[in-house]
Amino acid sequence: MIGYIVRRAGQAIIVMIGVTIITFILLHMIGNPVNVILGTHHSPANVRALTIQLGLNKPLPQQYLIWVWNLLHFNLGWSYRQNDSVASLLAQRLPNTLLLVGTSTVLAIVIAVPLGIMQAVRRNKPDDYVFTGFSFVFYAMPIFWLGLLLIILFSSLLNWLPPEAPQSQGNLFSQLNALILPVVALTLVTLALFSRYMRSSMLENMVQDYVRTAKAKGVSDRAILFKHVLRNALIPVITLIGLSLPGIVAGAVITENVFNYPGMGLLFIQAADNEDFPVLLGVTVVVGIATVLGSLIADILYAVADPRIRYVS
Repeated sequence: MIGYIVRRAGQAIIVMIGVTIITFILLHMIGNPVNVILGTHHSPANVRALTIQLGLNKPLPQQYLIWVWNLLHFNLGWSYRQNDSVASLLAQRLPNTLLLVGTSTVLAIVIAVPLGIMQAVRRNKPDDYVFTGFSFVFYAMPIFWLGLLLIILFSSLLNWLPPEAPQSQGNLFSQLNALILPVVALTLVTLALFSRYMRSSMLENMVQDYVRTAKAKGVSDRAILFKHVLRNALIPVITLIGLSLPGIVAGAVITENVFNYPGMGLLFIQAADNEDFPVLLGVTVVVGIATVLGSLIADILYAVADPRIRYVS
């Protein structure tokens, strides 16, 4: 297992290098941030001076290597627009995004697992059809549309919850009711995906030979369901959770924008509007690391869920 983790860590570094190279090239293709920074002070002399000051006059490969060198020294650069270091901006926003993504993911898993089990046991019953219908609706519904519906219903019509989150860290934790709508929006979309996979995985394992063998030996249905079927059914769901992390984070970007939630997603949108390249690269690095770690954790949990799985170094 240790050898496998080391090998996967090496692969993760290669993946991260590829992600940063592609992102770096694409960002420099969309425009020149100097024009955005200067605004009304735009002039050939000012453009030339600021271009040299930011190092944008150097060849693109050299700019990338300088950025990587700074990154290795934990220097993510300085925001062009917010007059603050990228590391400081991420440190302020990352806990908020972790709170949103972590809470919604945990809630989705806690609800999806028993819901999927219930649907598999009661396959083709009325309650199975009802939950399947809701799953299809929320899975197909764009998260920005769901967020807007929640704001209209619970904020505008019922006036139960605030339509947006407070912008400061202290206020965010002191007004937890402001977290309910964004967490619910992200949870419903994630829950719809997890519950469908859990149901399918349970149904697939319930017809396997080991289930018939256990029944022939007189093992109770409850023991078969929870001691054998569930453990095997969790393996593809664990895979899904690890691989769904990028999608959940992408959903968080949209959710944060809809609810004006002060996380990394909103920071990314604001940086994209302002062509703030250092911030965009910083967020990309953090999300890339989270994605790779999510995949690695999912692989490790395979062996926890099923002792038959072993990785060869």
